[in-house]
Amino acid sequence: HVYENDLYLVLLGFIVLITLFLGKAAHYYSDFAAPIAAGALLVAILIDPRVGLLTGVILGLLFGVIVDHDLRAVAVPVIGSMVGVYSVSKSSHGYSLTRAGVWVAAVNFLVIGATGFIQQINNTQILVQGMLGVFSGIASAVITTGFLPYLEHAFNITTPIKLLDLARPNHPLLQRLLLDAPGTYHHSVLVGNLAETAADAVGADPVVVRVGAYYHDIGKIKRPYFFVENQADAENPHDKIAPSLSTLIVTSHIRDGADLCRDYKLPQVIVDIIEQHHGTTLVSYFYKRATENEHSDCIIEADFRYEGPRPQSKEAALIMLADACEAAVRSLSKRNVNRIEATVRKIIRERLHDGQLDECNLTLKDLNIIGDVFIRVLSSMFHTRIEYPEALKELERKKAKNGNNNKQCPAKDDSTGTIGTNCEGSVKKSC
Repeated sequence: HVYENDLYLVLLGFIVLITLFLGKAAHYYSDFAAPIAAGALLVAILIDPRVGLLTGVILGLLFGVIVDHDLRAVAVPVIGSMVGVYSVSKSSHGYSLTRAGVWVAAVNFLVIGATGFIQQINNTQILVQGMLGVFSGIASAVITTGFLPYLEHAFNITTPIKLLDLARPNHPLLQRLLLDAPGTYHHSVLVGNLAETAADAVGADPVVVRVGAYYHDIGKIKRPYFFVENQADAENPHDKIAPSLSTLIVTSHIRDGADLCRDYKLPQVIVDIIEQHHGTTLVSYFYKRATENEHSDCIIEADFRYEGPRPQSKEAALIMLADACEAAVRSLSKRNVNRIEATVRKIIRERLHDGQLDECNLTLKDLNIIGDVFIRVLSSMFHTRIEYPEALKELERKKAKNGNNNKQCPAKDDSTGTIGTNCEGSVKKSC
């Protein structure tokens, strides 16, 4: 996919030229100070880790021409680049470049030291060269950090680091969702946890899934109280309007969400998930209400469906299924493992039979794995809480004590005008 993409080829050539230029500039001071690993890191992050590994080897060999074929000066950037690429390819948080720089610096120092001892170079010289190798590793991380946002923007590439930045709770759009539609925010976080767990199991991108889930219902910000999770105990406005209008309002959160994401310059992959996570599914509740009216013969089912498109990727399909399963399980009055399993299997089966999963590359085996993961995670999310015996006993003691204190004394005997001795004693004790 890299060699067939002209944009990637231009980017690859640009990175190679810039890296060799920096290596040539560093060569005038020391061969071991050249930040050759920066090129491999940029390619690994922006294009593909495997291409990054190959680029690191090629850059090391080309740098060997600059340094007159000094094997030590070639071995250091080649091995350091490999370690750096491996580090960023396994990253799952925003500090991966810092960690990669530390790893490259450490490996550079070790390689310089080992090759220096083999060639019986002076210890002081080895130490100086090793420190320059450490500088090279740190400089590679700094250069990568500096170039990355500009190259992302210029070539319209979405990297995991950029996506992780969008997942910050203090992102302005997520802050708006939390304040204006808190129920939707909580639902989105749960969908993110659910879909991300399943993504690992079926080979989807967990970072894209998590961030996409956080923003998939962002369009509900515009009309939060038309969605049940934000109504609390308030009156449902859909009770006063026609089902067709309710459907129009509910389905419009897709278009509103896509517009908001474009206003905030979110990546296209997030916009695609927002537009696809309902596919062309039927808004069944309002469709059923409409068909129960006396003019049900005039109802067209297509008017009560989302506009689509259907999910085009594993990530979008996962969020579609997680969104529906989380909402359905939450609405169950009595939750247990059997009911949760039946609900999850039913939703996956309905989406499959409705053709919503026809355009993504999920297999039947994947759907079975997704169902198993959803059942396990949802059962732990909505587990039944037990009542503790000690707390129950304490509550019963308090009730019994209150009942004794509230007992009324027998009425005065009309014939004698006296009160029974037992009651008199109890009154004295209570006083």
